[in-house]
Amino acid sequence: MARIAGVNIPTNKRVVIALRYIHGIGPSFAKEICERVGVEESRRVNQLTDAEVIKIRETIDADYMVEGDLRRDTSMNIKRLMDLGCYRGLRHRKKLPVRGQRTHTNARTRKGPAKPIAGKKK
Repeated sequence: MARIAGVNIPTNKRVVIALRYIHGIGPSFAKEICERVGVEESRRVNQLTDAEVIKIRETIDADYMVEGDLRRDTSMNIKRLMDLGCYRGLRHRKKLPVRGQRTHTNARTRKGPAKPIAGKKK
């Protein structure tokens, strides 16, 4: 089992698909990494040599922000907005939608289950 960026990569999947298990690597970055290292996209992870796995690991460490660093960076950006007290920060603080969605009837995922209000019946 290959371990890259602190994540156990599934061995029976294609390399392009398996790299997506790392937080911060999606379809385009996975293809880009395969091209840089010189690994065919159709090969499986269990067919890779140790040298190829090491090349992939070094490429990711050098050129991409993944896993813990990416999560930390994202949370620090949100915390910065909250500390500034800007509109987006206030929306994060209140756990409401941040990007202009309507909240009168929707946004149940963000707001949580509906709470009944006493005496609201008409």
